[in-house]
Amino acid sequence: MIILKTEEEIELLRKANLLVSATLAEIAKIVRPGVTTRQLDTLAEQFIRDHGAIPTFKGFPASFKDAGPFPASICTSVNHVVIHGIPDDKPLCDGDIVSVDCGTFLDGFCGDSCYTFCVGEVAPEVRQLLRTTKESLYRGIAAAFPGNRLGDIGAAVQQHCEAQGYGVVREFVGHGIGREMHEDPAVPNYGHRGSGKALKNGLCIAIEPMITMGSREVALLPDYWGVTTRDLRPAAHFEHTIAIHNGKPDILSTFEPIEAIEGKLY
Repeated sequence: MIILKTEEEIELLRKANLLVSATLAEIAKIVRPGVTTRQLDTLAEQFIRDHGAIPTFKGFPASFKDAGPFPASICTSVNHVVIHGIPDDKPLCDGDIVSVDCGTFLDGFCGDSCYTFCVGEVAPEVRQLLRTTKESLYRGIAAAFPGNRLGDIGAAVQQHCEAQGYGVVREFVGHGIGREMHEDPAVPNYGHRGSGKALKNGLCIAIEPMITMGSREVALLPDYWGVTTRDLRPAAHFEHTIAIHNGKPDILSTFEPIEAIEGKLY
């Protein structure tokens, strides 16, 4: 069931999402070669809790019966890991990329956003993957007007990425968001214009392109959380939570504080 949000609920969602953005900005300050993803996780959890919120991902129930609850406060997906990477003690290396997905629960509502960071000097072709993925996110957002349909969002993402030779992951998609992290509807990053459910004022969704350098085929890691590209080529992941509000898309999260720290690298 799709739950449309009131003005008051949208503002509470904005507050939760701006905290996610601030947390990702804190992470941007320390992402460099030699830092571990566990260190990123420790920083994120402390920052979230210091601001009166709960890290939504920690303890999140698994989709697979053989996996336990998610053990960390952020997902850290390095290089060919597409999503849901578990933080660990392996240092990041010069040339890596790391997608950091973060969620908060604040005043009864959820925030959710993801940003792919460069670690040191990253190859130009990988930066181009990141640039295209971020561009596709904003193209998807631009299609989120009342009267359009979910397929218009997915088609905008898919066409932009596939035109440049990249793969668009099918098995994992964006989602509705509100009092729960994952609500209806599912928001695919692929589709046909004019298809799917109609977009209405009050709809709040997380749009999150997951784009691969090569094949779009993915595989599950033995921990039953992390998802990698089958060809082990890099993947990028960017995500904003938006509200369809007053007849247009209203981005509730922001990349501005992150880009102010790291510069607009792509």
